Amino acid sequence: MRSHRLPACVTLGALALTGLAACGQQTAKTEKIAVTASDTACEVARTELPAGAHTFSVTNKGSKVTEFYVYAKDGSIKGEVENIGPGTTRDVHVELVAGEYESACKPGMKGDGIRGKLTVTGQATALTSDPKLAAAVAAYKAYVSGEADGLLAKTTEFAAAVKAGDVAKAKELYPVARTHWERIEPVAESFGDLDPAIDARENDVEAGQEWTGFHKIEKDLWTTGDVSGDARVADKLVADVTEIVRRAKTVDLSPVQLAAGSKELLDEVATGKITGEEDRYSHTDLWDFAANLEGAKAAIDALRDALAERDSGLLTALDAKFATVQAALDKHKAGTGWKPYTELSTADTKELSNVINGLAEPISKVAAVVAR
Repeated sequence: MRSHRLPACVTLGALALTGLAACGQQTAKTEKIAVTASDTACEVARTELPAGAHTFSVTNKGSKVTEFYVYAKDGSIKGEVENIGPGTTRDVHVELVAGEYESACKPGMKGDGIRGKLTVTGQATALTSDPKLAAAVAAYKAYVSGEADGLLAKTTEFAAAVKAGDVAKAKELYPVARTHWERIEPVAESFGDLDPAIDARENDVEAGQEWTGFHKIEKDLWTTGDVSGDARVADKLVADVTEIVRRAKTVDLSPVQLAAGSKELLDEVATGKITGEEDRYSHTDLWDFAANLEGAKAAIDALRDALAERDSGLLTALDAKFATVQAALDKHKAGTGWKPYTELSTADTKELSNVINGLAEPISKVAAVVAR
């Protein structure tokens, strides 16, 4: 709960120390909730929480890279932090209303993870009680809606080309359709049952599961050029995208999710696109890179007025860093798109990696500023 919106009966000192019932509402504790992850355990220091904004601080004491998630009862993801290396600690900010949730650590970033129960009780003043944050959520939801429409339209065209055996057209449409996906990937990924069906790479598919989605068709297009067996995969892709678009247009978002999503998109670039492993057959990784950057900036732009009020220095730093990344990326334009990733030199990829890391530092501070 933000100090400038405290009820008169709550003191700043009391809020800093504990969660209280005040004026009929509760305020969340301000200290971090420690999560100790290992290869075999996921220990959350507190599993009963007051409603409001919380920060989970996840330390990986195992030998495998891990992830941490907070799931709502319907299976949607309310907060996540990925790529937590052994011996490192990363934070995730989450705004939670009363209800039952699950925490999950995923050592090796596979499967359903090691799950535990989280119970949230009481009421708290929503972050969107701040008009600037409410406007930010509304603006970003409009952005998501527009990109969702584009995703469905271009995925439908892409699937039609695949079913018609028009390899050249399908190759042309593949990165265009994925651009819309990558811009709103954090929202799309929050529906955990659909994301793997749409965007899994071959090594992401667990034993006994069928590989479907964009990357399955990508492999066939660029390795053999034979998509004659992909009609069913194309139809399923359209059906899955149609459902995720429906959900994306009605999803409830917290301002914290906008901030966390912008950081997640940069993490996607730093861990996937910059290595060339995401689009490993088509080498259209720079299309995804650019889309992730655009999506991250859209979230920050939606939060602009709130950030200007709460931390104008951070907003100035973000604008400068975004401009630096865009300038480095623009060197690799090709027509209306981007060069194949394989045409970049080691110096090129090092420059892109450095500027992304430079942007990641200030963007990692946004969620805490929004949540306070």
